[in-house]
Amino acid sequence: MSPTAPKTALRTALKGHIPGTRRPRPPATTAPPPQSHARSTDHARRLLSAARRAAPALAAYLAVRLTGLLVLAVWAPRRHQDLWVNLAAQWDSDWYLAIADHGYAHELGTAHNANNLAFFPLYPVLVKAVAVLTPGTRASTGLGVAVVASLVAAWGVFAVGDHLHGRRAGVLLTTLWAAFPVGVVQWMGYTESLFTACAAWSLYAVLTGRWLWAAGFAVLAGLTRPTGIAVAAAVSAVAVLRLVRHRGPRRRVLAAAVLAPLGWCAYLAWVGLRLGRWDGYFAVQRLWHNELDGGLRTLHQVRWLLWRDPTPQLFLVLVTATLIASVVLFGLSVWDRQPAALLVFTGVMLAVVLGSGGVYFPRARFLLPAFPLLLPPALHLSRASRRNRALTLTAAVLGSAYCGAYMLLVWPSAP
Repeated sequence: MSPTAPKTALRTALKGHIPGTRRPRPPATTAPPPQSHARSTDHARRLLSAARRAAPALAAYLAVRLTGLLVLAVWAPRRHQDLWVNLAAQWDSDWYLAIADHGYAHELGTAHNANNLAFFPLYPVLVKAVAVLTPGTRASTGLGVAVVASLVAAWGVFAVGDHLHGRRAGVLLTTLWAAFPVGVVQWMGYTESLFTACAAWSLYAVLTGRWLWAAGFAVLAGLTRPTGIAVAAAVSAVAVLRLVRHRGPRRRVLAAAVLAPLGWCAYLAWVGLRLGRWDGYFAVQRLWHNELDGGLRTLHQVRWLLWRDPTPQLFLVLVTATLIASVVLFGLSVWDRQPAALLVFTGVMLAVVLGSGGVYFPRARFLLPAFPLLLPPALHLSRASRRNRALTLTAAVLGSAYCGAYMLLVWPSAP
């Protein structure tokens, strides 16, 4: 053996190779999961955890609404009325279904209460899209969309209450929202549930600093109802306050402030272009006798019902009580120093609903999405004894069931 042989052997041994044998393969290692897969898994876990936390609120919501549905199912045959028609294909539901089937009007016209451009587009567009994938009529599809949206809304209502005051307050807030005097509308072919879902999750996104999500839901709310401007105002106002008061990342906050009103503004602009006049949407609203008058008509109606009408109709008394209670609850919300986003949202909602000169009887329904007004009683109930809490909630649920059935089966006009 040459003198260099030991060195060669030592060198090859250190390299892990023995002459005359195959070089061993390195042990297989498990490749780390892709970053996108890890993120999706993490998001799924968070969503499942949030759903478990919200489960009691959603169960309470379903219990309240099923109670109301049971009362309707028992009462409707005695009034010789079709429950399904009342829920899915009457009044505003009929307007939305017609838009899904035939689209919007091309001209302003002169007939009162006849131009469908007064109705915002997101709900009928969803109904038309979902109807392609589901069996049954578009009326059943519209009702299904509303029910699903109500569950998403209930989850969002809970999320806001839970974030601010804990799980018990969130559950109670959701229960009270379900037991709203006209809560039956949540399971009708109307837009209140869809609008509340967009509003609740937009407000939650603002409270948790998710600015682009807040703006996105605000855009959807602005495409759902005229009061979508209240959600946009809440997002934009709080974003501007944050830009003024705080330093740090500003791009997303600024983007949210700009984007939030675009849904509402886009529909008004589209109506103007369709009718060939800049005030096209407001002209349509005038044909529906729905103009802002600073609250004069509201005050006149309240004074007439409470002091001059010797035999006021029960449903109008209910509407009046709801409006007065909403003003009181807004005052309590200010006293409790609710976050600015909630106060701006409910304040603008009240200003639009109370300041309108349009028909009076749907005003309670218009305030259904203003769920932050129920935070003061929810907080009070969270601190009350179990007995008082049970009695209050039972009375609220039974009262909501009766009022909803009366509104649909006895009241002769639209909810």
